[in-house]
Amino acid sequence: MQNINEIEELIKVISKLPGLGPKSAKRIVLKLINNKDELVKPMANALAQVYKNVSRCQSCGSLKSNVSGCLNCENIQEKLNKICVVEDIADKWSIENSNIFKGYYHILGGTLSSAGVNKEELLINSLIQRVKEENIEEVIIATSATVEGQTTAYYIQDSLKNTSAKITKLAQGLPVGGEIESLDDGTLYSAFKFRSDL
Repeated sequence: MQNINEIEELIKVISKLPGLGPKSAKRIVLKLINNKDELVKPMANALAQVYKNVSRCQSCGSLKSNVSGCLNCENIQEKLNKICVVEDIADKWSIENSNIFKGYYHILGGTLSSAGVNKEELLINSLIQRVKEENIEEVIIATSATVEGQTTAYYIQDSLKNTSAKITKLAQGLPVGGEIESLDDGTLYSAFKFRSDL
């Protein structure tokens, strides 16, 4: 392969994306080069617009347009009394796509022990303020079942103890369609600990 600096740099950047390595990045770059007018130009324009106009809301943590504002915060058509706290945008999108939850979202932007994330960067103080100002009745903590996620959940629970909101956490245990023999010890422990009546 020819060592063209621009191509090598693009491969390096694309291979940093989740789920992509150098081989996948090379295939993507070749596809882009072979379809400059159809792919590269529109993609460059779209990326420039995202870079210029999309940022993180400092109140709820969701992505917002600098042109039209934060749709999560500005949902004033209906007053909701629940707020679901998640670690990142991908978690919010997963829950939204399931149509299981009807309420506000609060995206922390990581966990307490995440590499490169300071406690001040997580929007926990903003969460406390939202719970008080918006008369939230229930805070559903939907952090991951990792040590970092659980540590963050306990910290949030402690931070909200002086509010009147009910604090709940997503159940953990056996996945739907899961086989017991293939589960790890932590999942089995949670399944037994949080068992329910039939």
